[in-house]
Amino acid sequence: MELRQLEYFLAVVDEGGFTRAAAKVHVAQPGVSAQVKRLERELGQELLDRSGRQVRLTEAGRAVLPFARAALAAVAGARDAVDELAGLVRGRVAVGTVTSHSVDLPGLLARFHDAHPGVEITLLEGPSGALVERVLAGTLDAAIVSLGQDTPPSLGSLVLSDEAITAAVAHHHPLAGRDRVPLRELAGLPLICLPHGTGIRSRLDAGCAAAGVEPTVAFEAGDPVLLAQLAGKGLGVAVLPDSLARSRADLHPLAIVEPALRGRLVFAWRGGGPGSPAGRALVALARAELGQESVDG
Repeated sequence: MELRQLEYFLAVVDEGGFTRAAAKVHVAQPGVSAQVKRLERELGQELLDRSGRQVRLTEAGRAVLPFARAALAAVAGARDAVDELAGLVRGRVAVGTVTSHSVDLPGLLARFHDAHPGVEITLLEGPSGALVERVLAGTLDAAIVSLGQDTPPSLGSLVLSDEAITAAVAHHHPLAGRDRVPLRELAGLPLICLPHGTGIRSRLDAGCAAAGVEPTVAFEAGDPVLLAQLAGKGLGVAVLPDSLARSRADLHPLAIVEPALRGRLVFAWRGGGPGSPAGRALVALARAELGQESVDG
């Protein structure tokens, strides 16, 4: 008994006839018929009733069918296991990240390299919007990105942090005597912000649009630490992650209200998992080591 005999038998059953089965397996129809007949001779029973216009299973065929499916599934599983191993021996993984965060990404990648030394690792830095697009397109296996409170259903994600987005000013700034500022008022002041495409900027723009105002952006930079430094010199109001705003001695933080803004930093991958074995292994490691709250897309 040969695997192709079982394959052709299943193709005839699934397609309802020899002609369509031959097209499915890309073999001439007489070849399919000959292999099925050979299988029937080996088993000593007819598996298919060919007397009508449509081929039907005999009683013996119905008995053989689940074993044929199981045999081919086992072979496919064996091939998948070998492919998975090969992918982890000589595969590659591509990771993206926003500019500034507190996640020990180098440590995670180092531990992944120790476990899978044959896998080539590439790292790309960029704004959240562009990184998410690359993850969904499959050119990145995973990325650390900033999102809003709702993760897109097309992404799987691991929440790394969830915090308020805060305004911060120098201690001699006119706002330094307050502990909060409405978004409508904030929008009219010279702002120091991350550029378009970043998660925090997206939250700010969406909040301003909901409030019916436009932000007045004086400075843009991709590094939140640089934004904090500019604000500390009195050059405007920085819009920062709350933890950064409150960690600097040269800044006075103000809660943004009406509405309050929040952002999530997540480790994200394409819903259903990355396409490569190496990508899937990296996501599994991240979920094991960084896991707080996981959302499967």
